[in-house]
Amino acid sequence: MSDFIEMAAVGHIYADGQAGLNGCSLAIRRGSRNALLGANGSGKTTLLLHLNGLLRPSDGVVRIDGTPLDYRRAGLAALRRRVGLVFQNPDDQLFSASVVEDVSFGPVNLGLDAATVRARVAAALAAVGMDGEAERPVHHLSFGQKKRVCIAGVLAMQPELLLLDEPTAGLDAAMQADLLGLLGTLSARGLTVVLSTHDVDLAYRWADDIHLLAAGRCIASFAAERLAQHGAALATAGQPLPAVVEVHRALVARGLLAEAPAPRCHEQLLAALAAIDNKDCEETPMRNDSRSPARRSAA
Repeated sequence: MSDFIEMAAVGHIYADGQAGLNGCSLAIRRGSRNALLGANGSGKTTLLLHLNGLLRPSDGVVRIDGTPLDYRRAGLAALRRRVGLVFQNPDDQLFSASVVEDVSFGPVNLGLDAATVRARVAAALAAVGMDGEAERPVHHLSFGQKKRVCIAGVLAMQPELLLLDEPTAGLDAAMQADLLGLLGTLSARGLTVVLSTHDVDLAYRWADDIHLLAAGRCIASFAAERLAQHGAALATAGQPLPAVVEVHRALVARGLLAEAPAPRCHEQLLAALAAIDNKDCEETPMRNDSRSPARRSAA
């Protein structure tokens, strides 16, 4: 996969003098699933706002398809048709009275005809499982439903890159699983996805690529499957090893599991343990049959 969007030595100083980014460089591969992983205040939100053009670097450059972003009005409009951003708090993004009105806002402002707008809205609501809620007032929705409507509003713009700021914040375990399943489906359709999180277990099991942030810098980027090799960088970013990695290492040390492949989630770990149990069950009759004829007769 080729690089779709990249940041090169990007710095950002807010109006109050606070540094949001400090020489931050990373690249997002087209069609990949990415997790920006770091503690609160590490620069994750600031980075997303740069990828969408809502913030402009104080230093460095952001490129899309190898071309620096154009911060003029037309350039930003073109960028935001390709790169959509979902804020952490859906109430910061929803402002229309009904679901269908909110999701229609972007396509209408693109100047599309009514039939095209209706088609895009219907497809976007179906993609997030909200097609039966089109006429509901936004303020009657649950927190999780509001997040889905925000995603639908971005999808209706038919972007190539979807950015999500802490998308699982405020969701219970079942709702998180539903949301990650939705993002997996969208990714399978070719959409590039970047989400920010401080949950190392989520990043490890979901992402293709992980980008570690600390003090406004990307200190490491690597394939998620290689995360266990980056313990020092994780510690610098204030992140522990994923729980499943620690358990797997303990089982390997006791000779109960092979060192590779390392599981990415607890379901994979349980499957590996179950495979050992099944192997033991298959071998048990052979051990029993190896008894001497006299012992078999006595039994």
